[in-house]
Amino acid sequence: MRVISANLLALLFMCAIASVFYVWSALESRLERHKRRVSGPGVGSVRATDLSAKTFRALLAVPAAQKSHSGGSRIESHNLTDQVATAGSRDYHENGYNKRSTRREGPVNLVEDGIFWSEWLEELLPVGFTEEYAKAWRDKARRHRVVKLEPGCGRISNQLATFADGTKACVRYGINADQVQGETLTYYLATLLGITNLPPLILSQLNTDSEQWESVRTRVEGLQWSDRAVVSLTEWVSNLTGVVTPAPLRQESSGLHPVLQDLQNKTTLELLELMQWTDLIIFDYLTANFDRLVSNLFSLQWDPRVMERDTNNLLKTPRGDLVFIDNEAGLVHGFRVLNMWEKYHNTVLESVCVRKRTTQRVAELHRRRDSRRRLLELYRDSEPLSFQLGFLSDEHAAVLQDRIDRLYKHILHCRGKYSQL
Repeated sequence: MRVISANLLALLFMCAIASVFYVWSALESRLERHKRRVSGPGVGSVRATDLSAKTFRALLAVPAAQKSHSGGSRIESHNLTDQVATAGSRDYHENGYNKRSTRREGPVNLVEDGIFWSEWLEELLPVGFTEEYAKAWRDKARRHRVVKLEPGCGRISNQLATFADGTKACVRYGINADQVQGETLTYYLATLLGITNLPPLILSQLNTDSEQWESVRTRVEGLQWSDRAVVSLTEWVSNLTGVVTPAPLRQESSGLHPVLQDLQNKTTLELLELMQWTDLIIFDYLTANFDRLVSNLFSLQWDPRVMERDTNNLLKTPRGDLVFIDNEAGLVHGFRVLNMWEKYHNTVLESVCVRKRTTQRVAELHRRRDSRRRLLELYRDSEPLSFQLGFLSDEHAAVLQDRIDRLYKHILHCRGKYSQL
């Protein structure tokens, strides 16, 4: 009897231990996910932790020599002040109502010419980082000393830098120089297209004897960063949250076209977010950036709910401005691996028509066929280190112009298909 009692007590003890271990493991797992999503110090720290992210992101390490070409889908409406604040200003007040976050009273034209968002909505669309703000930030970032480097901007090779005045920036060293070049040229292409959702960016050359990097000499040496390497610094913006792909853009949907009947039921804030999604899709198509929505399509083959989670490298301010971060896969690297991703790029592009103002920029680049010259001039006029980092090859510049031309044909297709509806 004593043996039976002892065995029973031992069994109960083991069950209790197992229960505690199970609960602790679950809590630890949730805590780790919470850390990755919201408590990381850098913009780039908000990341999906599923298998798909680990799989497709490994492609970022493809050597340069390899030249083969919810359920939670409802977007929350925030109560915001009437004061206009850019994403760069961090002036996000939530103590009043903004006309952008309320439902419209009576019918309002949301579409013009059958395919374009209306001028009424265009006028309400927020300007994320204005040209004046970006220039002021770049000038300041080039002058200020870096006093601290720490993890917080995604990959371990990237670092969160703190300047002497307390402001912060994400330093991207890159697996290779192509990624820094891609990040930089993507930023200036966005400027050329009038897309203001990318944080300001500068280049800096690592030189621990210089005033800018002298204070973090030991940290730079510990990271084994090459002396004189060119890195990019982008403004770190606080108070951002993840963004779930809207229902009309998911694989099972027919796409986001202005003829959708349910657009009239959406708030103005929701419509403005959808407009920014159209810019995002067009932009990622032109740059062949596979590290955002395209990667989600790829991941659907083993993860059917990937679209119900936050989109990679896309964040949102409390007032509804989308922020496009971590654009290293754009242009240079994206063009090198284009054959691997092109069918997904085409699928995403076919799901959406475009904004009128973005269309005007694209049409001009198509008509003049001078995207290489204009991008190069803007890049060199704005960035003192442009000669050290280099520019697109002739081959990749031709790919960019070809994608602009194909996008213009897509615009004409939209016009022919929807303008009579």
